[in-house]
Amino acid sequence: MAKKKSNKKKDIKVYLIVIWSLFLMFCLGVFLLFHGITHEWFGDMPTFEELENPETNLATEIISADGKILGTYYIENRSNVSFDDISPDLIHALIAIEDIRFYEHSGIDKIALFRVAKGIMTGQSDQGGGSTITQQLAKNLFPREENLSKTRLVIRKLQEWVTASKLEYNYSKDEIVAMYLNTVFFGHNAYGIKKATETFFSKEPDELTIEEAALLAGVVNAPTKFSPKRNPNNALWRRNLVLKRMETNGFITQEQYDSISKIPIDMSHFGVLDHRAGQATYFREFLRSEMHEWAKTHYKPDGTPYNIYRDGLRIYTTIDSRMQRYAEEAVREHLALDLQPAFFRHWKNDKKAPFALKTQEEVDKVMTLSMKRSERYRLLKKAGYSMDSIIANFNTPVEMTLFSWDGPIDTVLSPMDSIRYSKYYLQSSLMSVETGTGYVRAYVGGDDYRFFQYDHVTQAKRQVGSTFKPFLYSLAMQEGEYTPCTKVPNISYSIQLPDGKFWEPKDSGKNKFGEEVTLRWALAHSNNRISAYLMKRFGPEAVIQMARRMGVVSDIPAVPSICLGVCDISLYEMVGAMSTFANKGVYVKPIFITKIEDKNGNIIETFKAEQHEAMDEVTAYKMIELMKGVVYEGTGVRLRYKYGLKNPIAGKTGTTQNQSDGWFMGITPDLTTGVWTGAEDRSVHFKTITLGQGSNMALPIWALYMQKVYADPTLHISRGDFPRPLANVDLEFDCDKYEEEQEASAPEDNEEDEF
Repeated sequence: MAKKKSNKKKDIKVYLIVIWSLFLMFCLGVFLLFHGITHEWFGDMPTFEELENPETNLATEIISADGKILGTYYIENRSNVSFDDISPDLIHALIAIEDIRFYEHSGIDKIALFRVAKGIMTGQSDQGGGSTITQQLAKNLFPREENLSKTRLVIRKLQEWVTASKLEYNYSKDEIVAMYLNTVFFGHNAYGIKKATETFFSKEPDELTIEEAALLAGVVNAPTKFSPKRNPNNALWRRNLVLKRMETNGFITQEQYDSISKIPIDMSHFGVLDHRAGQATYFREFLRSEMHEWAKTHYKPDGTPYNIYRDGLRIYTTIDSRMQRYAEEAVREHLALDLQPAFFRHWKNDKKAPFALKTQEEVDKVMTLSMKRSERYRLLKKAGYSMDSIIANFNTPVEMTLFSWDGPIDTVLSPMDSIRYSKYYLQSSLMSVETGTGYVRAYVGGDDYRFFQYDHVTQAKRQVGSTFKPFLYSLAMQEGEYTPCTKVPNISYSIQLPDGKFWEPKDSGKNKFGEEVTLRWALAHSNNRISAYLMKRFGPEAVIQMARRMGVVSDIPAVPSICLGVCDISLYEMVGAMSTFANKGVYVKPIFITKIEDKNGNIIETFKAEQHEAMDEVTAYKMIELMKGVVYEGTGVRLRYKYGLKNPIAGKTGTTQNQSDGWFMGITPDLTTGVWTGAEDRSVHFKTITLGQGSNMALPIWALYMQKVYADPTLHISRGDFPRPLANVDLEFDCDKYEEEQEASAPEDNEEDEF
């Protein structure tokens, strides 16, 4: 009996030694883990430096001039916010459902661990998890590897405990919960609370209501299972569970719970953030390429170049989100409701539609060329397919989504037929620049970036037609020999070319042919004969030099016909050039960015527009007065009688050969805005000048845009007149009155003068 007792004591002693040894080993392991001395045994542990600067992929934000997020560039769509920027209701909801003792423990909740252990032993595993918010943050910051063995999983868990303790040691509770909300995934490509609130509710994190906060706090547990878009019933149940926990723990009252839990989930503002959707899509894609080039030559403090997808930059742009919206609406209204339906009617029942070509062979050639320019063709060719196989592929119907102004169309169509379908759609682009600063306030590159990814603002160059004439007239005004009221015979003029041939432009009408006309009248009615007269007087080289001073960098052939706009120039260049007139002769290069900040708000670089004098201010003012005539009495007169825009406006329409391109450049004291309209393929156009001219294709978009701009008092866009030059301008711009003054000042006839 005594021997049994002795053995029992001995067993207990051994048992206690083992227990204490294991406990001491555990403590030693935790100590070594905490101080990072166990790399060989347990692998890497985050250092204090890494905890202070956890590596997360932060989205670069594109910010409008009025403080709106236009979009982001990202690997993970994530942006950080501070604790003060988060709704208290969201903090309460998160703590209630995830970690009610968050403000009491030091990273590891012993009570929760015992509860989990008890649940495992009793088979009641629905009593809640044991991970604290701090532990979940540790896991989010330093994710586990996949397919861990049980041993490695235990070690990894220990590492997370130690990391949680380090986080608690280095950060306040408020900082930890903010970090957690910045790192968690909410589904639908939204990483972090800022992007989640934008995606789900189109709000900022501090604007959430109680029910919205409860929904988001519930989603983080299982983003797909509790997605309010994919599984609305699950989401409603989970949200109300969070609300009940908030009520149980005193964050809301019973009355609040009873009323709020009955509110349905509102997803009317839900929208997944996608680089092909949303506002200013063409601008954002243009800016992406610009930022790629910028990042190659700008470096972080550690010497590595910036990465626009990971480094959380903030790009402050010149775009005004209100004006951008008005521009996009104007393009849509004119094309969808007016011009495109007219184009469909115009080409109805024409076998060669929409191509204005003489033979089917020409149509087939254009279609084949379009096929070879497509991404599908490139991929098939790269994969080694023969031409016969590629053609068969392009003529095999497949499921696809097509563009329409009424919304995307899901259908079955052959790729070749889809190419022809897309050719029918007219495209339009608009760029609006603020006078003086050069800030681009609105930028529309086409109809819909999801379907048409060719940018007609900066990427495309098209014939500019008569919108080129102001370069020629500016040269004439600057030389001092001509004024807006100078008269020139409206007759045919021919210019001899280097090969001995003669070039002689024609006008479509006989209006005032053979009479003397003022330069104001000639520009207002886009008279080609007077342009030929001026070109003969000054020569192509001098006109090109004027265009260069006004910011045009595209190739311009030194031939007389450039006075009719046969050269290809981008809308970006044309708007910048025309803005020179409103800016008193100073060319200001249009810019898109004002500053770039790093993720901590430090300014990396600021931007200011390049500028130089292109002409004197008197010449610029003469040109404004000349171009006012286009709107008062010429090709832009419908701005006044149809759209009711009777404030001072200088403008110029443009129509190219075969009506392939329609242009309108409109200038007011505050804004210069250019619009181009046409098809991507130049053989697609209206067959009549009445429908295809710039005043019908492009001018209405400018008018609709400016109507919306003027109707918004928050923009402070003036309806006033252009300021006269500081220098004394002793000129009369009312040409009827000018002529009377000239006659009055002429010497009286006498016999001496006749001989």
